[in-house]
Amino acid sequence: MIHLKTKAFIFSCLAFLMMQNVVAQTTSTYSQKIQNAAVPFMLISPDARAGGMGNLSLAMSPEANDLFGNTAKLPFMEEKQGFLINYTPWLKSLGLNDVYLASAGYYKKLNSISAINSSLRFFSLGEIQFTDDNGNASYAAQRPSEFGYDFGYSILLTDKLSMGLTLRYIHSKLVSGPIQTTYYRAGNTLSGDINLFYKQNENLQGFHAALLLSNLGGKISYTDNAHKYFIPANMGLGIGYLNKIDADNSLEFGVDVNRLLVPVSPGSDPAEIEHYYSQSVVSSWFNSFNAKEGMPLGESIKVSTGLEYNYLSQFYLRAGYYLDNNKNLGNMQYFTLGASFKYQQSKFNISYLVPSGGGLLQNPLSNTIRFGSIFYF
Repeated sequence: MIHLKTKAFIFSCLAFLMMQNVVAQTTSTYSQKIQNAAVPFMLISPDARAGGMGNLSLAMSPEANDLFGNTAKLPFMEEKQGFLINYTPWLKSLGLNDVYLASAGYYKKLNSISAINSSLRFFSLGEIQFTDDNGNASYAAQRPSEFGYDFGYSILLTDKLSMGLTLRYIHSKLVSGPIQTTYYRAGNTLSGDINLFYKQNENLQGFHAALLLSNLGGKISYTDNAHKYFIPANMGLGIGYLNKIDADNSLEFGVDVNRLLVPVSPGSDPAEIEHYYSQSVVSSWFNSFNAKEGMPLGESIKVSTGLEYNYLSQFYLRAGYYLDNNKNLGNMQYFTLGASFKYQQSKFNISYLVPSGGGLLQNPLSNTIRFGSIFYF
């Protein structure tokens, strides 16, 4: 069970939804620019392979876990179909055992140029007991959770270029029932992804490039009478390079750059608040680049870089680095390590995030080992 302080930490870091007025006042008072979005769990990389390379995935060589990232790579898979599962403990350093991100997915190649995929990611925030200022239980304990269900289609446009399209249903249940004077319910919305992948050569030797537009969809609301919140629309660009040293060994490295397509939160001025919530979803994507309503370029991008060593396509070693240069969100940066091995028709991935930061700036995955398995058919 999570007490009040832990509850507040989780909600402030992962939900933001009960704190919009506070954030707006903070933004106005200190002239800070903060991009808030509902369902931020959709930005968490669920697979252990990417987790071992600083969340790098967009333009790396194809793997089954790409159905959580760049689905355009799936037609290039050698295996015709596969099923995978991943598990990521969350906030383990706080001693929590019921907060986690779990995911599962399946892909199938229809023919030599196309594939379909389906996946589910589920985020549990554990049991939360609401209390008053004196620490007394004021409402029944609740178990907030969120999930996203995807269905996608991928196709080769040329022998070197492919495209993936994904439709997603998002369900977010943070609080349900009456809290003080407000009645809360689960939020639901639809979104979609558009992905492109390019490879220089048929055998994947050389350069790769990728483009990702994800979480392009409607707003989400948790009450009947409140504003609707933006979901974390994102644009990602990736580049990778694979060097096949010899018949047994290869080394691949890459860089991903991601940017949220969400405008910064408004200040306390009523006109700013009204403009922020009244703008359309499409307008918000373009306004995120606006100098007044968007984040400065140097603070809005998130960089992932990493490398992967491959021996006989049976054993892999990985390392990576992640940088989020937003000074208002703690300048988050960390190193990761990972490995995997393949046995017959199964592949097992593991990754570890090197501890960094402290207090509210501590990464929720510090000292956490993430697991994943792939079963090919």
